Amino acid sequence: MKLLSREQIESLARFKSENFLTTSLYLDTDKSRLTKKEIILTSKNLLSSGKYQLDQMDLSKGKKESLYQDLNKISNFFTQDLNSYNFAGLAIFSCSSQGFWQVFNLPNPPRNRIIFDQNPYVRPLSAILNEHHRICMLTLDRKEAKWYGVFMGEISLLKSLVGDVPSKVKEGGWEGYESKRIERHIATQLHDHFKKTAQMTFDLFQKNNFDWLFLGCKDEYWPDFEPLIHPYLKKKFKGRLKVKSNDSASKVLKEVLTLKKKLKKQDEDDTVQRFVSELEKWGLAISGLKNTLRSLNRGEVQTLLITRNFTKPGKICPKCRFLYADVTLCPSCKIKTETLLDVIDEAVEAAMDKKGQVKHINPPSRLSRYGNIGAFLRYKT
Repeated sequence: MKLLSREQIESLARFKSENFLTTSLYLDTDKSRLTKKEIILTSKNLLSSGKYQLDQMDLSKGKKESLYQDLNKISNFFTQDLNSYNFAGLAIFSCSSQGFWQVFNLPNPPRNRIIFDQNPYVRPLSAILNEHHRICMLTLDRKEAKWYGVFMGEISLLKSLVGDVPSKVKEGGWEGYESKRIERHIATQLHDHFKKTAQMTFDLFQKNNFDWLFLGCKDEYWPDFEPLIHPYLKKKFKGRLKVKSNDSASKVLKEVLTLKKKLKKQDEDDTVQRFVSELEKWGLAISGLKNTLRSLNRGEVQTLLITRNFTKPGKICPKCRFLYADVTLCPSCKIKTETLLDVIDEAVEAAMDKKGQVKHINPPSRLSRYGNIGAFLRYKT
């Protein structure tokens, strides 16, 4: 299935087997950069690495058997489907003894890895989804309006509206009065066309709930169209592009993705700047692994910030599920904690479980000076 929503990740993160481990595999399958031979070789190396890792693990016979079955099932999938696979990335999650198997088609190439853990390793999915916004791209001129939906690097035509407003006329008639009358009539038609376009844009937003609105139109149309945009949509409006209604969808997509990349970088920079400002004034922010995990355990975290690909081993209480950097005895339950290969992954899941946001920040950034992890807080205890 395609990775499309946060709900998919939350559903995946909720899976856990009490008696068995889950295999999570991520594979870069971007054929714009890699040959089929390179992808197949990498997949074989990943499985070999997984088998070697599994051989060294101190697990019960039943747990190991289940994981070996996972590797065999993934190997069969590669043999049958990898040659014809046409997405930039692939994620597979399996727990054979529980009959659990899910495959996600990814729009971005992930880092190649295979992980055996209690839960599916969902952090890369969260990172990918964090990079993508649902965008409505409106192209507008006198003759036509078109609405495109852009998500996960793909574009689709949502709707079109024919306006066919006549062009301006040359002066004519007695002292130009006739031409002025026609111009007023044309101006009224253009206003009506813009008004219908603005209303239809709001209708599409209510139906599709897009995150951002982009617009492609001539500079001369903007002063007349801008006041007609619904006030709520003005908050979604992110910029104008030099595209026209008769441009191809591929050209429109290229322009949209260029602006999106620029906005993403700007948003990350602004987020980190706000984060640093809150820290400096002792406001609603926290930094560093220990402090951030403590705030997560208390339910204080509103938005978790992590440097992309930052990993760290840690501890988890098997009873209350509290996370720690290096605590061997849970202060809350007074029982021995379990070791985690990557406590950051569990932190992402914990934040999502508590309806918090997760933002992955591309390095280099000022977040690295604060331990590569931090959070905006709902409150402080």
